[in-house]
Amino acid sequence: MNTPSGSDPHHSGDHDPYAPFRPRSGRWVPLVAGLASIAVFGFVAINLPRGGVTGWTVLDALMMFLLGVGMAAFLWRYTAIKAVPTDKGLIVRNLFLTREVAWEEILGVQFGGGSPWLILDLADTEQLAVMAVQRADGEFAQAEAQRMAALVEANAYPDESVG
Repeated sequence: MNTPSGSDPHHSGDHDPYAPFRPRSGRWVPLVAGLASIAVFGFVAINLPRGGVTGWTVLDALMMFLLGVGMAAFLWRYTAIKAVPTDKGLIVRNLFLTREVAWEEILGVQFGGGSPWLILDLADTEQLAVMAVQRADGEFAQAEAQRMAALVEANAYPDESVG
């Protein structure tokens, strides 16, 4: 594994090119929205009219609160989105799936057009969205896309001088 020492060829200057990629607004927005959903659904569950012909039961109130908790749990998953570069490749953790891709499998990096995320062109003709680099992050995302492209370029081709 990489260490931040000057002896590691993967590190240069103060910024670690092998630092994990994480979205900025894509991390705090789901946290705030998740907390808000728990608060709102909790408030509604507590203040539901109970009893009578059209009243809500305790079970209804509990289910209302659990709906808010479920929404918060789904939103929490957004905070886990990241891409972690390693010596061997890139571990991409998107909303539902995690995939490890060897550097040699990555043919190109796209961060243009209408896509909200960085896209990796893979050797198997597939494309892999990297949700950790999001267009919503503006200039920060542009810099992260350039860092990803530099990592791919530096690691994609095996060292031909060995062997």
